[in-house]
Amino acid sequence: MSTPKELRYSEEHEWVKVEGDLVRVGITDFAQSELGDIVFVELPEVGAMIQADEPFGSVESVKTVSELYAPISGEVVEVNEDLDDSPEHVNESPYEKAWMIVVKPSDAGEVDKLMTAEEYENMVNEG
Repeated sequence: MSTPKELRYSEEHEWVKVEGDLVRVGITDFAQSELGDIVFVELPEVGAMIQADEPFGSVESVKTVSELYAPISGEVVEVNEDLDDSPEHVNESPYEKAWMIVVKPSDAGEVDKLMTAEEYENMVNEG
């Protein structure tokens, strides 16, 4: 399982990468491996407001449909439209090609409340 140290993580298995005053969001390597082959990704529109710990989209695999939970609150300023045609990127490259949304946070302090890579790995291993 890959858990990049520079990212922050939510209990719902989303990762967050701070990029200046924006935050890029995706799902973790652990999450994609648990879901199996991803066949469809549903994401919000640019301009949508998302709320921390609330659903912002879903991923569908051959096994199940899982909701995506926002790790932070804010406005969606970019959506990874490549996932419309290539949902398999979530399995192949969860941290690079398969980022899902970019958010302008309404409270940048929310990022600090997310888990470090070490804390996330401990949670997954205890699970």
